[in-house]
Amino acid sequence: MTMALSLACLRIDPPSPVVVTTPASHLTTDTASAVSVDQRDDALAGTRRTDQAGRGADGQPARLSAEEHQRRAAIYHANRAFDEARGHWQAIITRYPQDSNVPAAMFGIGRSLFQERRYPEALPVFAKLGDTYPQVEAGRDGFYYVAATLLRMERAGEAAARYGEYVTKFPDGERIENAYLNVIDSLREAGRSEEALPWVARTRERFAGKPAAVNALFARLRLEVARSDWPTALRTADELSRAPFARGVQTTSQELTYLRAYCLERAGQKAEAVKTYQTIPDSLSSYYGGLATARLDALGGEAKRGAAARMTRVRAEALRMKADYPTPHRETILRAVAGQSVDARLMLAIMRQESGFNPLAKSPAAARGLMQFTADTAQKYAERAKLSNLREDDLYRPEVSIQLAGVYLGELSGMFHGLPEAVAASYNGGEDNVARWVKRAVHADPGVFTSEVGFTESKDYVIKVLANLRAYRQLYTEDLRPRR
Repeated sequence: MTMALSLACLRIDPPSPVVVTTPASHLTTDTASAVSVDQRDDALAGTRRTDQAGRGADGQPARLSAEEHQRRAAIYHANRAFDEARGHWQAIITRYPQDSNVPAAMFGIGRSLFQERRYPEALPVFAKLGDTYPQVEAGRDGFYYVAATLLRMERAGEAAARYGEYVTKFPDGERIENAYLNVIDSLREAGRSEEALPWVARTRERFAGKPAAVNALFARLRLEVARSDWPTALRTADELSRAPFARGVQTTSQELTYLRAYCLERAGQKAEAVKTYQTIPDSLSSYYGGLATARLDALGGEAKRGAAARMTRVRAEALRMKADYPTPHRETILRAVAGQSVDARLMLAIMRQESGFNPLAKSPAAARGLMQFTADTAQKYAERAKLSNLREDDLYRPEVSIQLAGVYLGELSGMFHGLPEAVAASYNGGEDNVARWVKRAVHADPGVFTSEVGFTESKDYVIKVLANLRAYRQLYTEDLRPRR
């Protein structure tokens, strides 16, 4: 549905947006592969004009070839115009029931409902797709997405069972590694950690020498940390430290070192914990270095004095790099966060990562503007932001993007008070996922929470945003005035 904005008196036709490759904003809630389609705004507008001209009296799309319906659906979907995309996918299913595009059309309908978090509606679509077309990739994806949907409906035990069925039914399926690993985490979320442990062993055996085997060991470490089984967690951390950190491994040596130090601290081995925290070098861009410095400061004594020296070095680095951390749109940001319990510096930290302060940025996921809102999320928060009749191109306007972000970040800050990592993760990966990760982490430690972030893109995003936030806090007060 087209949306248009109450600031009509200010409207001008914006220049062509610049496509950026920053993370796809706060709407990336699934792991489906991206489809290469024309995502330009004029492609969307042109498709809408053509559709409107050919639409019948019943409001249905003109009768086109299955391939053309699929092409138009892909353009709408890439721009998150979900209703319009579903209209074309449904036309394929209704008009060409034997066509080879039908499985992909069904998956498109299910996936778009999933992205809108309409999980009860998505579930039967995926179930029918998986049962009807297991011989093609879209059908196997539908079978897999039943589990992903159940998980988001807080039916973790059923999700674990479905992932297990995928492993049995499609032993060489496109998502087989993720299926094994998701069994482990789904069982944890179902409160059945003892049943998860054999799946760790099965995964390591099945994928020996591959990243999935290392990721299974990392899953075991996270499970042991959540259970406060410090001696076992330390042994697992030591074993994991000897594993290769190849591409596809979901942790890093610095994260592992931090978790090991945290386990030592909680196990009462303070001296060893201090030594381990100190091995993580600190710098302005080092997330785990910053966490280690904070823990050293909290531990007191000689550790606190060492932390002070680390903080002094980071402060000096921040001052040298101040030009990289500007405060554009200061007054607009402060108005947007007023009364929202949002740190204005967090908005800048996110803005820096999302768009690089380019108001014309557009991501591959159709997120637009400074704060990279997509049309569907903008519509959700527009009323509370006192915006009406919003259109896609209005999202390129800084005042609109910032106003929406103030409301959205206010909601997230209320949900995850005191944990900016969770706010950042929600902005990228969706708050429903983050609520599950917070629960899974158990401990109220930012590094432990970050280890539980289930999407690699979202974890990387959190680390970058929190490094930005640290710099902004070093340089500016809460009202965005330079510190002296």
